Amino acid sequence: MGKRDDEQRIEGLDFARALAMFGMFIVNFGVVTGSTTNGSTWLMALQHLFEGRASAVFVMLAGIGTALMTRQARETKDPILLRKNRLTLWKRSFLLFVIGIVLYTVGWTGDILHYYGVYMFVAACLIAQSKKMMMFIIGGILILSQWLQIQFNYLAGWHPTYVLLEYLDFWTPAGFIRNLMFNGYHPLFPWICFFLIGMVIGTLDLTNRSLRKILWVMGLLLVIMTEIFSTLFIKMTTIHLLDVESALYLFDTGPIPPNMMYVLSNSASAIVLIVGSIYLVETYKNKVIEALIFTGQLSLTHYVGHVFIGIGILIVCQKLENQTLTFSMLYACCYFVGCVLVSVWWRAKPRRGPLEFMMRKWSS
Repeated sequence: MGKRDDEQRIEGLDFARALAMFGMFIVNFGVVTGSTTNGSTWLMALQHLFEGRASAVFVMLAGIGTALMTRQARETKDPILLRKNRLTLWKRSFLLFVIGIVLYTVGWTGDILHYYGVYMFVAACLIAQSKKMMMFIIGGILILSQWLQIQFNYLAGWHPTYVLLEYLDFWTPAGFIRNLMFNGYHPLFPWICFFLIGMVIGTLDLTNRSLRKILWVMGLLLVIMTEIFSTLFIKMTTIHLLDVESALYLFDTGPIPPNMMYVLSNSASAIVLIVGSIYLVETYKNKVIEALIFTGQLSLTHYVGHVFIGIGILIVCQKLENQTLTFSMLYACCYFVGCVLVSVWWRAKPRRGPLEFMMRKWSS
């Protein structure tokens, strides 16, 4: 999976990955600087727009990449090739999990990589399933996740004063499993749905413009419909049935909790962004777009780098508390531009990013 993979690479996916990473920078730097509610109304709305959506794109792209990587094994049903692909994915999932736990250990409690590793581990078992079976599994996970959110206390384990900022028993067996499966920042139920939806999309011919147009229109319509239904359900149920807090808990499209409406809306918006990125790269590719493609190809390195370097700079400059949203967004933009420049310099010679290279060597 060396040169052949690169030749078959859909560069629009790398472009979308760079955009998703930029969105994650905006969200993460906003959280660590304590600025998410310290800004103008339009800036807070912009910040809220990225919350949960950027990460969902990132995870869905991983699912698409997994489907593309395992296409030959899936189509031929060759048991030896299937086993080899699963082993490769399990190795990668283990490394991502370890890197994520290291990031959590050094203080980055918003890590997504250790969740990402678990999604990949589970998904590796499903690479031979049909699209119909995958959609059935996704539907089952969505229903189960919603049921869990209704049956159990979603805030269990979170610090009563620093809710959704500090998880008290993360390092205990029960707390770790609860965080991973149910109420962490990106719990397996239902976040793995983004990965599995990506795998379904990855089985399609994404080079087919007619098919992409259908996907884009369907995604856009689903976003609009989900947001409308979310608003209607909240208004209707708060008249006689539920209080506002309960209605928002069940029907809002925000990331906390990641209910069914959230997964549907964010899956649809991710599809719109990904398909739009493929079209943009194919139609208008230039030096700027190429630079963003390079950045997306080094996304794992940049993600880890934004924890050690990006947040490290904020610590040195004593900018981790009580900052404005204007500051955090400008910082995110500047840091992202820095990542783009580094990517262009690094990719001047055809070489993978440091962590991407390590991932490839580890799983080969």
